[in-house]
Amino acid sequence: MAATPAWTDRLDASLPVAIEVLRHGPISRAELARRMQMSAGSLSRLTAPLIEQGLIVDIGEHNDGRVGRPTRLLDIEPTSRLFVGIKLREDEAVGALTDLRGRVLDQLTVPLPGRTPDEVVGTLVELIDLLRDGFAVGGVGIGLGGRVHNRSHVMSARFLGWSDVPLAELVTERTGFPTHVDNDVIAFTEYERWFGAGRNDDRFAVITLGIGTGFGLVANGGLIVDEDYGLGLVGHWPLDPTGPLCEEGHRGCAASLLNSDSIARRASIAVGRELSFDDVLDAAENGQPAAIQIVREAGRGLGILTAAICNLTLPQHLIIGGEGVRLAVLAQVDMTQSLSEHRNPLARTPPIIYTDGDNAEWCRGAAALAIQSFVLGATGASRASGTGRMRTA
Repeated sequence: MAATPAWTDRLDASLPVAIEVLRHGPISRAELARRMQMSAGSLSRLTAPLIEQGLIVDIGEHNDGRVGRPTRLLDIEPTSRLFVGIKLREDEAVGALTDLRGRVLDQLTVPLPGRTPDEVVGTLVELIDLLRDGFAVGGVGIGLGGRVHNRSHVMSARFLGWSDVPLAELVTERTGFPTHVDNDVIAFTEYERWFGAGRNDDRFAVITLGIGTGFGLVANGGLIVDEDYGLGLVGHWPLDPTGPLCEEGHRGCAASLLNSDSIARRASIAVGRELSFDDVLDAAENGQPAAIQIVREAGRGLGILTAAICNLTLPQHLIIGGEGVRLAVLAQVDMTQSLSEHRNPLARTPPIIYTDGDNAEWCRGAAALAIQSFVLGATGASRASGTGRMRTA
């Protein structure tokens, strides 16, 4: 497969048009002009060099059933460049090979022999080599639970016992591929912003469920993030003043009601035997009273959290994902009732989208970090309207 140079090495004024086709194609010229708010003539001048270079292609006519001539669609070639996205977990690394739109082509999981930076980097290099299978890749993205500076340095990752580890640099040195690291919820949200359920929204929110409770927010087309992102702040949002204690001593916070380990621990105590998170959800589905109560409490707490997010940010969509998304689906009735109770009855509840909850969605998010850098350049996020990262004051 022939490699293509980074888009920022080839484009100038045409870059926003190429990005729009990447994110929304296949797309007609008329729709593209409407989205870009430009005349047909201006669009033709900007698309001509893209087509000439093969960055975008005319894929032929499309008849949508309406009266009139069929429209001709523009698109990119998704497999013109491949990327690797990795979700770093406590005892394993989950990786995926993706195309230019973050679609997973292959997926592998390898165990971590240890948690030192050298051990983890060695495992990541092995995983990258296995996934790319001899092909060059446009970049590597890594998502993990923790604080990350400048998409390169892991400032803190408690689950690994890390502090100030230049992970991106270490992986790049070993592989030769540009590597980008960020908090896994940021990465998840970036995929949804560029290619997923939020790509047509100026404003949407993400909640992830699992070992931790995560929150992502996009406003005015950009991700809201600052140096405190990765501290797990939303995990200690108060939900129930009479609820259980979390490990840090907060009563009834999101971590105590929604985190998978907390749910498993509470249910295990209630039934007198050890249960996993999935065991608890299975038991609730099968009518076990203690499990049902815990799941319903979680649903009511999640409703309070989603109501607060909706009240404060007015999202166009709310996306709930992560490996624990099954909890939200199972507790949907209690969640939606609690959500309604904590909002003005005249307020519109935004559509709620539930993701699949598999590891692929974390890997797609990590790959999105590398795709963004490949398309925009390491510091080029502000070059195209609506594609830059926003920082809070």
